Amino acid sequence: MPSMTPADVGGAFLGAVFGQVLKIVEEVTIKSIEFKPHLKRLQLTLNQIAPIIEDIEKLDRVLDRPPIETKMLADKLEEGKRLVQKCAKVRRWNLCAKTFYANKLIAFDKSLERLFNIDVTAQISRDSRKIQETVNVIDGRLERIETRVGGSGGVCKSNTNGFVGCCLVPKVGGFVVGFEEPVREVKALLMSGGEQQVVVVSAPGGCGKTTLAKMVGHDEEIKGMFKDNIFFVTAPKAPSLKVVIESLFEHSGVQVPEFQTDEDAVYQLERYQLERMLKQIGPYHILLVLDDVWSGWESLIEDLTTQIPEIKILVTSRFVFPRFESTYKLKLLGDKDAMALFRHSAFPKDGRSSIPDDLVDKIVRGCGGFPLVLEVVGRSLYGKPKEIWKRTLKQWSEKSIFSSESNNEILIRLQTSLNSLDEMSKECYLDLASFPEDRRIPAMALIDMWVGLYNLDEDDEEAIAILHELSLRSLVDQVVTRKDASDHRKDASEISGYYNEHFATQHDLLRELAIHQCSQELIENRKRLIIEIEGNDFPRWWIEQGQHSICPRLVSISTDERFSSNWHDMHLPEAEVLVLNIQTRNYTLPQFMEKMDQLKVLIISNYGFSSSEIQNIPLLGYLSSLKRIRLEHVFISSISDSILKLRNLQKISFIMCEISEAFRKCTIQIPDMLPYLSEIVIDYCNDLVEFPACLCEIRSLKELSITNCHELVTIAEEFEKLENLKVLRLHACTKLLEVPETIGSLKKLVFLDIADCISMSKLPGRIGDLCGLRNIHMRGCQGLSELPLSVKGLEKLKNVTCDEETGCLWQQFKDYLDDLEIHVHKEDVNLDWLY
Repeated sequence: MPSMTPADVGGAFLGAVFGQVLKIVEEVTIKSIEFKPHLKRLQLTLNQIAPIIEDIEKLDRVLDRPPIETKMLADKLEEGKRLVQKCAKVRRWNLCAKTFYANKLIAFDKSLERLFNIDVTAQISRDSRKIQETVNVIDGRLERIETRVGGSGGVCKSNTNGFVGCCLVPKVGGFVVGFEEPVREVKALLMSGGEQQVVVVSAPGGCGKTTLAKMVGHDEEIKGMFKDNIFFVTAPKAPSLKVVIESLFEHSGVQVPEFQTDEDAVYQLERYQLERMLKQIGPYHILLVLDDVWSGWESLIEDLTTQIPEIKILVTSRFVFPRFESTYKLKLLGDKDAMALFRHSAFPKDGRSSIPDDLVDKIVRGCGGFPLVLEVVGRSLYGKPKEIWKRTLKQWSEKSIFSSESNNEILIRLQTSLNSLDEMSKECYLDLASFPEDRRIPAMALIDMWVGLYNLDEDDEEAIAILHELSLRSLVDQVVTRKDASDHRKDASEISGYYNEHFATQHDLLRELAIHQCSQELIENRKRLIIEIEGNDFPRWWIEQGQHSICPRLVSISTDERFSSNWHDMHLPEAEVLVLNIQTRNYTLPQFMEKMDQLKVLIISNYGFSSSEIQNIPLLGYLSSLKRIRLEHVFISSISDSILKLRNLQKISFIMCEISEAFRKCTIQIPDMLPYLSEIVIDYCNDLVEFPACLCEIRSLKELSITNCHELVTIAEEFEKLENLKVLRLHACTKLLEVPETIGSLKKLVFLDIADCISMSKLPGRIGDLCGLRNIHMRGCQGLSELPLSVKGLEKLKNVTCDEETGCLWQQFKDYLDDLEIHVHKEDVNLDWLY
């Protein structure tokens, strides 16, 4: 087939890119002897797919489709264009680079063949595009691609509102036994052709309802029936369809509207969005999993099914709903399965132990077949002598101290598992109740809290060790949203860890246990005060308390979307940590905060779908003892004088916040105001385009993390003023073009992270002046084609974490850097992401 020009392919976006790639391959083939055979093969492949490209463009124009798919294919071709351009720059004497790029060309050529599947699949795909219904299916596939590869490598794609893909079915973790039959029976109810749209899985807490729902959501037959139209939402305790539908909007990457009522939410979803959603995901019904549904939801669920006949709903609940006929009552584990699960937890190596079998049998029977109890109790008894086992049985035989009859048996058994914890771990476990039910708890929030309460080492290792200990006892589950997050800790003795991708989750019953433990004392004597306010319904004791002092060290106040910020007074003279869990778009800080003289840590987390604007910020100026502030998903209109007067402030974190306007307005000389501020964290703040020059005035700063800020383009030249900076993270700032040359002035810098800064085309020429630099993480920096010669001066550099391509660049400097170790992440050259 003769070579084609851009004009032959067409003038549209995809055709133009294809033409550019083909042209540059032809030019480099003529000039580059070293790569001629590989480039000839690539040229042949391109000529074979040219007519397919042309048909795709034509049909897209006829169907008036947005260029979502064509852009993705164009991005793949652009990747090949950059690769060929790099081949043209390789010098004949560089054998390492020649071999490396030859292999890259072979891999890219094979990836194109797989992408288009020239012999069969591409022809079928081209012809099938003539059918509108098939086009819709392809649309849905592309949506799934965006979800899988978006963001920072996790399962969600970040957008300006939050995260797309937030309703994906969670994976089933840990050891699971005894669920084969329940999955089969629930699946049969969902796949039946009857008129019943709602299937309820009912059982007491701790029976494994959520595990069952996850397993059903991942079942191959269910996925075959519903395809990718399976959404998993944890239902709020107070019945609210608005929250559920907001989650669906968020999942789809659509701007979440401000719904006035539940009816309005259903109406907008049904009228404006469902048709679009179904068009994208194909002619398949929707399966919505509503997990942990409380009493009062029945009518709302019926409203949803009435308005949207294409939907089926799988409900998990501790309650039975007589209105819904298709109800599956999940049974407790049988003796055999219960023993298997317990032995896996208590004797994880081989299921055997010196503990007498009759004692093991009694403990297992005492757990009542509850999977949660079997796992938690088993972990708590792991490695313990038989005397501890006997004491556990004795405690179970005593009269229960819990008031809730439904959870009485399970809670008393869970309570004994706390006895195996050391005092510090137990205290930290109880602190977890400060965060809302069914929410991921950021590890960094726990670290801030525990450093403030228990004077833990400022190095975060001790706090993470406690979290790991709780996980080993099955009291929490640890979640790492990026697989390589742990790789950001190559030299723990020299730099602090990176835990912004680490979270903890906790079962509802374990949270109830913690709250119960915290509430045993009278209000006046509690160490922890955990308050949940529905609407504006304050606890009676708070209204009656008036000016009387209560003395907890930790205070947590959770409010919902109906809260009006009309506060009652409270006097908390000994509070050291304040956690505010909010959901409203406008939130006013309580006036009583100004009297919290001992407050060291303030955590404000917004769990609503829109940023919350914080009012009454000047109150912070009264908190003279404040050392750490963490703000999540809030809008800050100004960095007020009050914040800048916090002379003891050591760390401030902005997570998913809108902050650019606040920093633009800041004209005050910061160094005099914040003399001890040593760490700033800015994560997922997508309105940040330019690094605020005013922050460069903070000479005390030792650690700066600006991560996942996808709109950040430039960093101020004043960066050189941060003379005490030791750790700099610019991870996944995907539009950041370069690091300023003035970074060479940071003589104390030990750790630099520019991983996934995909737009960065070069390193600063003065990088060699960083005489203290020991670690560089730069995986995913595809735009770098060479390293500045000054890297020879990085005499203390020990670790570079990068891709194969960048590793090849560093290999050329190994002779100058005696202690350098290059840690290469193997690139998986495949196109699984297309499917």
